[in-house]
Amino acid sequence: MHPFPSRGVYAITDGPRNDLLDVTREALAGGARLLQYRDLSHDDARRHAEAHALKRLCDEYGVPLLINGDAALAQAVGAAGVHLGETAEELAGARERLGAQAIIGVSCFDSPERAQSMAKAGADYVSFGAFFPSPTLPHARVAPLQLLRQSAALGVPRVAIGGITPENGFALVDAGADYLAAISAVFGATDVRAATRRLGDLYRFSSDESHS
Repeated sequence: MHPFPSRGVYAITDGPRNDLLDVTREALAGGARLLQYRDLSHDDARRHAEAHALKRLCDEYGVPLLINGDAALAQAVGAAGVHLGETAEELAGARERLGAQAIIGVSCFDSPERAQSMAKAGADYVSFGAFFPSPTLPHARVAPLQLLRQSAALGVPRVAIGGITPENGFALVDAGADYLAAISAVFGATDVRAATRRLGDLYRFSSDESHS
């Protein structure tokens, strides 16, 4: 498997925007440990070009790039992996396409059972959330904080997502979140670099460095 970076911010892009590369560079400069390209549009030519450009940028900073929901695009641009939201069959297909070294993560929402089955099926990380009201996913089910503690035995990194800010994120870090995934808290900020750094600082203040 592709080596995971140290715990910290998992920045997720927020769809088509003219300054995508500029703000992504700011997030990487602010210390983002993982980057996910999330663009749910159907403009394949633009998505391909942006993913290629983001791969070059991530390589410059030594940060793994994951593609949201599109293993074919991840393969085409040489991304580190893919983030999936669907089934074990999709996970198996992505693994076959991308190989053993790829990072494949899966959304598990508020379900410890799904997380267990996906980890057994070969997911490299599981994500839980939304933990807080999310402007990006306003109808997402709410995940309880104890889900992070309960899932420690899975043996894979755990990602927390959903309405996370520097003000509320420490509770998630303290509960065992290996990564804080953020869309609007990073890419909706006036100062993307500073916002990313503030989220990452929550790990510096964590008293427990054993969650990994």
